[in-house]
Amino acid sequence: MNWTGRLAIAAALLAVFCNTASAGPEAVQGLLKKAAADPATRAALIREGDSAAFFCKNCHGEKGIARFPEVPNLAAQNPAYIVSQIDAFLTGKRRNEFMQGLMKVLGDREKAAIAMFYGNAVPAASVATRGPAAAGGAEHYKRLCVSCHQNDAHGSESFARLAGQQVDYLRLSLKRYLTRTGERTNSEMSAAVTQLGEQNIESVVQYLASLK
Repeated sequence: MNWTGRLAIAAALLAVFCNTASAGPEAVQGLLKKAAADPATRAALIREGDSAAFFCKNCHGEKGIARFPEVPNLAAQNPAYIVSQIDAFLTGKRRNEFMQGLMKVLGDREKAAIAMFYGNAVPAASVATRGPAAAGGAEHYKRLCVSCHQNDAHGSESFARLAGQQVDYLRLSLKRYLTRTGERTNSEMSAAVTQLGEQNIESVVQYLASLK
């Protein structure tokens, strides 16, 4: 059986074992806030997330380092940002039928738990050494990206962590924003990548992938 077939079976199992009751994104964010204030809740959610993410691990890896180059790393991503992207798949703001179907079977507790599990995983740089292509990437990043993604590219509750992200995923995402193909829709990102220019995408990709 190929990997697509295995994922389909795992998706069916996910629908059986997960609690699909949902009160909406506000309820999930409320659980994250409770975890931030209560170590016991935090520990419980991380532990539950390790189990609830059994299907996610097929692509995003056991500890948030993706198994496939076109799939994003989730290790150390801000939990609130992860939850916002779950909602983006559900609402169609991010267009991916496969991911949308998976998110529909998760209840509020599972969403918060998965976000906490991956958000507390240890990150790693995607490339071992910074190559020559990254030489100008730092300057382009500082010029166009730091106001949202932060100086260290660790992101925030509202913006993605880009440090150590997969090379292929970064490249694909930036080109989608540039060409406005519809898979990723964000006018601010499209404007920034247009200023960057296609010829400079690779240097930024290599720079970000080298960070941790």
